[in-house]
Amino acid sequence: MIHITLPDGSQREFPGPVTVAEVAASIGTGLAKAALAGKIDGKVVDTSYQITADSPLSIITAKDADGLEVIRHSTAHLLAYAVKELFPEAQVTIGPVIENGFFYDFAYKRPFTPEDLVAIEKRMAELAAKDEPLVRRVLPRDEAVAYFKGLGEHYKAEIIASIPSNEDVSLYREGNFEDLCRGPHVPSTGKLKFFKLMKVAGAYWRGDHRNEMLQRIYGTAWTSKEELQQYLTMLEEAEKRDHRKLGRELDLFHMDEHSPGTVFWHPKGWALWQEVEQYMRRVYRNNGYQEVKGPQILDKSLWEKTGHWDKYRDNMFTTESEKRDYALKPMNCPGHILIYKQGIKSYRDLPLRYGEFGACHRNEPTGGLHGIMRVRGFTQDDGHIFCTEEQVLEECANYTALVQKVYKDFGFTDIIYKVATRPEARIGTDESWDRAEKALMDGLRHSGCEFEIAEGEGAFYGPKIEYTLKDALGRQWQCGTMQIDPNLPERLDAEYVAEDGSRKRPLMLHRATVGSMERFIGMLIEHYAGAFPVWLAPVQVAVLNITDAQADYCREIAAKLQKALPNQDLRVAVDLRNEKITYKIREHSLQKLPYILVAGDKEKAAGAVAVRGRGNRDLGVMSVEAFAELIAQDIATKA
Repeated sequence: MIHITLPDGSQREFPGPVTVAEVAASIGTGLAKAALAGKIDGKVVDTSYQITADSPLSIITAKDADGLEVIRHSTAHLLAYAVKELFPEAQVTIGPVIENGFFYDFAYKRPFTPEDLVAIEKRMAELAAKDEPLVRRVLPRDEAVAYFKGLGEHYKAEIIASIPSNEDVSLYREGNFEDLCRGPHVPSTGKLKFFKLMKVAGAYWRGDHRNEMLQRIYGTAWTSKEELQQYLTMLEEAEKRDHRKLGRELDLFHMDEHSPGTVFWHPKGWALWQEVEQYMRRVYRNNGYQEVKGPQILDKSLWEKTGHWDKYRDNMFTTESEKRDYALKPMNCPGHILIYKQGIKSYRDLPLRYGEFGACHRNEPTGGLHGIMRVRGFTQDDGHIFCTEEQVLEECANYTALVQKVYKDFGFTDIIYKVATRPEARIGTDESWDRAEKALMDGLRHSGCEFEIAEGEGAFYGPKIEYTLKDALGRQWQCGTMQIDPNLPERLDAEYVAEDGSRKRPLMLHRATVGSMERFIGMLIEHYAGAFPVWLAPVQVAVLNITDAQADYCREIAAKLQKALPNQDLRVAVDLRNEKITYKIREHSLQKLPYILVAGDKEKAAGAVAVRGRGNRDLGVMSVEAFAELIAQDIATKA
C-alpha cells in the first residue's frame, strides 16, 4: 500500500505505484483536467511521474506559481518544435524560463525576420491545438550524444557531452520533435494557449563572445488570455515611458559612443539631478550625516587589502603611473575608512555617519548597458555608519524609517524588503555572518516590516537589506541597501577607543538610499512618464506672451515669482517668441510642464495671468501673488 498525503493533511491509499495524474483523477475529474504537474518533497515532477513510496504530494495547476513556470518552460520547447517544423535546417540549443516568459537560442543560416516570428507563432498555435502528449524517456549520456549527432543537432550533442559520462539524460518528445530537457513539462501541448513571441536578438553560444553568434527568440506565456493582455498592455505603456525615449524628447540627457556607458546631462536633466541631490543632501544633514568627498583613483594595494582586487578585479577600470597600479573606485567604502582613520576615535564619537555623492566606475559589459539604468560611470548617494554592535539595531530601524520617508516624497509608497544572506564566495567568519544577518532581520522586525530572505545574494563582505520599489506600472526596482560589514574595518585596521580604554573594531554599515543617481532618475522618468511633480520638474512654469506688447510684463511676472519665492529657486522659462500662442502652448505642453502662464492685454491690464495646469486644465485667471501661493503649496507638499 502506498499512502499519499495531500496539502490539507488528508491521505489517499493506493495498492501499488501510482502516477501524479492518477492521484489527481482519484480526487476529481476537474483536478485531473487542470493538473499540469506534481510537487513531491519540494520537487516539481511531470504528471506521468510514478510514485513508488509513501509521499506528500501537491497537484500543480495553472493557479500555482510553479504551474506558470511549467507552462513557460513547455512553451519554450513548443517554440523550438515550431521552428524545426518551419526551418528544418535550424539547430536548437537551449530554452530556459526567464522573468515573464522564456527564450530559445537557434543556429540558422540567415537572420529570422518579423515575418518569420509571425509564422512561428502561428505554427505554435497549430501544434498546441493538436494537443499532442509530451512523453519522457531516459538515455545513457553517450547514447544521447550519438542520437543528437545523428539528427545533426551538434549544439545539443555538445551540451550532453559536457555531462558526466555516468549520468543518464532525459528527453521529451512532442509529435515529431524530441528535445533534451530535465523537465518537468505539461502533460500535452493543449495546455499551452496564451503566449506571444516578442523579439529576436543575438546571443553568443554559451554566453562567450569568442563563440559563434546565435539567434535568440524571446516569448511570453501566461495562464489566461486576460493575464497575457495585461502584460502586453503594460509593455506598451512601458515603451511610452522608456527613459531613453523621454530623455531625448524632454531634452534631459544623451548617451554617446565617445564615452560608452556614461551620461551627458543637458541643462534640464541636470536641473532634475540637482533637485534630487539637494534633497538628499538635506536628508544627510537632518539625519546626522557629515558629508565627505574621496578621490577617484586609489592605489592597487588598498584594493588588495579590501579584497576587491581578488573578488572584483574584472569589473574595475585600472591605470598605471610611474610604475604604480591604480584603480578607478567602483565604490566609496575604502575611502571613507581612510577618512575615519584620521585621528583617534572614541566610543563617544559613535555612531559616526559619513555621506558622499561619490562618482564610481564599473567595467560593465557592453551587452549589459541600458540607457542610464545600467552604466559604467555613476554617482551614489553613498553613506557609511561606523558604530558598535549594540548600535546596529537602532541604526537599521532609523534607516528604514528614513528610506520610507524619502521614497514617499519621491512618489513610491510600495516597498518590498529583502535580507540578502551570505554568498558562497565571501570573506569573514561564519560567526560574524550569523551576528550580522540576525542584526538586519531584528532591525526590520523592530520597524514592523515583513521581509523575504534572498539566500546567498549578500555582498562578499556582508549581508544586506534590499529595499525594492514598485513603480506606477507595478514593476519592481531594487533601490536602497543597508549592509553590515565587519570585515572591511578589520582589513583596513579601523578602530576606536572603548569605554574601558581598549582598542576595538567598529562595525561598518554601508547604506545607499537612491543608490545610483543615474538609475534612480531613470526610474523617476519612467514612474512619472516624464510628467514630474512640481518640486522635481526641470522647468516648473513657463510664462508666454500673446503679442510683443506683453513681453516686458512677462519678464515682470517671472521676476515677481522669483522674488515671491526666494527660498524655492523657482525654475521659470519665459517664452517671448513671435509665434502663435496656440503653438507655444502646445509645445510647452508636450514638454509636460506643470504650469503654463499666458499673458495678453487683458491680463496685463489687470496685473494677472491665465493659468493652465498640466493635462490641459484651465485654472482660470488669477493674480501673480495667488499663483505664487499655489505653486509654493505644490512644492511644499511634494505635489
